[in-house]
Amino acid sequence: MIQNLLFDLGGVILDIDRLKAVEALRAAGMRSPEELLGDYGQKGPFLALERGEITPATFRDELRTYFDRPVDDETIDSAFCEFLRGIPQHRLRALEELHRRFKLYLLSNTNALMWDRYILPEFTKAGHDINYYFDGIIASFQVKAYKPEPAIFRAAESILGIDPEETLFFDDSQANVEAARRLGFHAALVTPETDFITIISKQLPK
Repeated sequence: MIQNLLFDLGGVILDIDRLKAVEALRAAGMRSPEELLGDYGQKGPFLALERGEITPATFRDELRTYFDRPVDDETIDSAFCEFLRGIPQHRLRALEELHRRFKLYLLSNTNALMWDRYILPEFTKAGHDINYYFDGIIASFQVKAYKPEPAIFRAAESILGIDPEETLFFDDSQANVEAARRLGFHAALVTPETDFITIISKQLPK
């Protein structure tokens, strides 16, 4: 019986648009940002930041080597955060409603720069904070593990105290969904055509 709902963030709760970030970084002078910034996984300094291996300050310094002209911190931060397009109010309301029936948790590949600058404030739009919606949070940069690696799912088990057999995981990456299933989680792929609200209404009727 499903008792826990475990959510990815970007592409599931938070709308994202990789091309917006790629275009903004290119406009700021970065060479070939599309080679490092992916839809479901990053490379180079972007990956190191999401794995918690470098600080935002080090990330900016390393990223500057990819630019063909000087660029300040604010330009880098703003361009990178163009990736994030916001959380629709109806998803916050859905999380609030689901929280009355299930334990809710977050499992995200993310980074300290976006987390503090954009993600945490997005959850305050309805007058609450992120901890109002979730009973626990696993962020890749904090646990230094990265989906689809087994280590981040095992961290969710041990830190959050959840049983995979009682947990339904939602992600917009097929690789992450398959990784979760191999470790015993129930898992569902979220697409633009089938969001988590639709999936829950079909799989977990009231």
